[in-house]
Amino acid sequence: MKHTTDRMLTRIKDVYLYIRDHEMVTTQELVEAFGTTPRTIQRDLNVLVFNDLIDSPIRGKWTVTEKKVKLTS
Repeated sequence: MKHTTDRMLTRIKDVYLYIRDHEMVTTQELVEAFGTTPRTIQRDLNVLVFNDLIDSPIRGKWTVTEKKVKLTS
């Protein structure tokens, strides 16, 4: 895999873990926590939503779904 792909996948995993650990977060919290642009975070969130790993029960706030996830190092 390309270095940029590895970095993206690592960030997406980290975003998922951050949401899981904080139960519910805003998009802006994620932008600040990861020091990236809102557009980058939105792309990461889209990947997680597509895979049914997170949901937005309140517009702009995110939480993990009940889907079981096996995480690797």
